[in-house]
Amino acid sequence: MTEKETDLQESMAPAVSPEGNAAPEGAGAPEHDADYAREHWKIRSFVRREGRITPSQEKALTELFPVYGIGYSEDTVLDFSTLFGNANDVVLEIGFGMGSSILEMAEKAPELNFLGIEVHRPGVGVCLREMKKRGIENLRVMSDDAVDIMTHMIPDGSLSRIQLFFPDPWQKKKHHKRRIVQPSFIALAAQKLRSGGILHLATDWESYAEEMLEVIGASGEFVNLAADGRFIEPRPDRPVTKFEQRGIRLGHVIHDLMYRRV
Repeated sequence: MTEKETDLQESMAPAVSPEGNAAPEGAGAPEHDADYAREHWKIRSFVRREGRITPSQEKALTELFPVYGIGYSEDTVLDFSTLFGNANDVVLEIGFGMGSSILEMAEKAPELNFLGIEVHRPGVGVCLREMKKRGIENLRVMSDDAVDIMTHMIPDGSLSRIQLFFPDPWQKKKHHKRRIVQPSFIALAAQKLRSGGILHLATDWESYAEEMLEVIGASGEFVNLAADGRFIEPRPDRPVTKFEQRGIRLGHVIHDLMYRRV
């Protein structure tokens, strides 16, 4: 099997979550984060099942993560102007999978800065390799718990956009508590977005889409940008991901939700 075939096989493996999120731990989080921790103690919205990591992915992690990656530190608040060397708007994508979507967006929008979070190390390795190959300089990656990163490392009101595309739906009802789109996560997202910032979500699971509508609508922090107050048409600036392609093959309907921070 070639490296590309291995990358594809790993990216399509259903056991691996496409998102990089979990309940926060530790003291010092805002009140709503403490609520999230109490409600979801030891409950994670992702599973670290990496499978085989190829030599080129491991090499990329070893050689390129120190260049394009950011390690997690509870005591460090990121300075985006210093990190990217400019004052451009910052887009956060949670769970970029193998990186195809965020790489394409970063390449097409050099006037924006992108920060991607993904816990699946083979995916991070592929993304780093492609960043180097394509010469993409407006993208940085992290490979830790997204809620922890948002809580401790991302300044309040610093993001122009948060993207959450095809998070793990945790299909079984008893596992719905593991879904990342919970009231406290939405409150945290609102805290990190600037006024007028955009929250863009996509899922191919009907029940999850309806739950997203309910949770975000109840928050009072966002205005739904869909004409009918529900779902927008798929955006041309959102590249089709491998998880989306799989959903389409299974006959699922794709739901895009877009909100503006009040």
